[in-house]
Amino acid sequence: MMRRKYFTGVTVNHTLSLIVASGFYLTNGLDDVQAAETNSYTRQPFSAYSSQTDDALLGSGKYEKPVWNLHDTLKLPKWLSLSVNQRTRYESLSGSFTPRSTGGDQQIALQTDVWLAAKFGKFSAATEFLDARALLADTGSKTLSNSHVDTADFIQGYVSWADQNVLHSGIGAEVKVGRQTLDYGGRRLVARNTFRNTINSFTGLNMRFLNYDKWQFNAFVTMPVIRYPQGTDTPELINNDGNMDREDVHTLFSGGFLELPNLAWGINSEAYLYHLDESDSNTNPTRNRRYITPGVRFYIKPAKAKFDFQAEAMGQFGTVRATTNATDKRNIQHEAWSNHFDMGYTFDVPWSPRFALEYDYASGNNSNNPNLDQRFDPLYGVRRVDFGPTGIYGAFSRSNINTPGYRINAAPRSDVQLSFAHKFLWLASSTDCWGGANCSSTSTSTTLWDTTGRSGSYAGQQLDLSARWDVNSSLNLESGWAHLFKGEFAKKAPSAPNGQDIDYFYVQSQLRF
Repeated sequence: MMRRKYFTGVTVNHTLSLIVASGFYLTNGLDDVQAAETNSYTRQPFSAYSSQTDDALLGSGKYEKPVWNLHDTLKLPKWLSLSVNQRTRYESLSGSFTPRSTGGDQQIALQTDVWLAAKFGKFSAATEFLDARALLADTGSKTLSNSHVDTADFIQGYVSWADQNVLHSGIGAEVKVGRQTLDYGGRRLVARNTFRNTINSFTGLNMRFLNYDKWQFNAFVTMPVIRYPQGTDTPELINNDGNMDREDVHTLFSGGFLELPNLAWGINSEAYLYHLDESDSNTNPTRNRRYITPGVRFYIKPAKAKFDFQAEAMGQFGTVRATTNATDKRNIQHEAWSNHFDMGYTFDVPWSPRFALEYDYASGNNSNNPNLDQRFDPLYGVRRVDFGPTGIYGAFSRSNINTPGYRINAAPRSDVQLSFAHKFLWLASSTDCWGGANCSSTSTSTTLWDTTGRSGSYAGQQLDLSARWDVNSSLNLESGWAHLFKGEFAKKAPSAPNGQDIDYFYVQSQLRF
């Protein structure tokens, strides 16, 4: 049974007061500043993002410069960049969908990020420091992991070279060597995490070639960086102990990503191929995944009084082992697939509401064929946009799902964004598990699984509501709520918790300097 710490109420109230008070205090007297901010910019994700705002080939005009920034305050030279981001989020979970669990959970997730970069002509050197901590997690929650905690570590440290017009050819090129984050396309397979408290990083070589309005190609060869400490609800995680992350020298992740804008009729296109070659190490037992993952995406961006759409198809082929046990030497054939489709329309009326129908599918295992693994692996992608909030919740993942739904977005003002989504969740295979990227005998403590299929395939439906207010370019506030109406599988699967529906709530602030 999970137990809450006795000082929770005082600390939570204090945290919420700080989040709310910072918004009202810092906005006092800022009307003149906001009135001057009339340019149109792309909205930054609600996360540390300073390292992504200055594009070596395309410039830095896409994202707005924080109105309170260290560069101007400290009067730093133009060749030197320094920024600090701090996000505080309180999240609360009532109910559970993990096996044999009772009650709920809560957490204060703190994310502090420092970005430092120096440019010397066409060469650059950069580093990014991240401190991700989780406070007040309930004991026995089964949710606390290195997805929440990565104390005092470097997620980026690289040198790069860039030329916007190589040999006057009209082609730009950029090369990065070192530890870095990756973020491609629809972000469903390779992405820099935004909602999650910790961020994936990779060490290796990344090359980018750009023919500006015609095409862009990325190629990379990397080793994934393993976050430490590992495990779930360990004393090291609960105490937010520091343990330096290290490259997984036994695993290689590589790929190529091609973008072709405005292919025809305003349709943009992408094609990609990823390769994962994973092996065991003394500190990181694996399932020896050896996957080839090809995919394509076509989309039209939303615009007022126009229809838009997005269609992405992903395949996955190779071999994998059933467990992470070192004695398991049998390779199983892996054949899996996933797709995403949405179609929307933005109305040319006040608030610019957009209504969209959405559908996601990711294959699952059929227990009748033990020699074939069909559970789609989402690799290093994110799921917040398609499947709702993660954090201590995260009911959906791109594995063994069949999820139609719809979404409504609206903007009452240029600095306010509202979103509502309604998803229905069926399992693609009733004999495969729900939750997590894989099912095995070692994952039954965190995933629901009925190998007989007698619990059905309907897991429930989810409502997801969020509101974001960009006070200015340095301060963002957001709150959200999700409700999961449990279906037959969530109530009847072996070891399922009680049938109580789930409520998840969060409130967060983001400061950018």
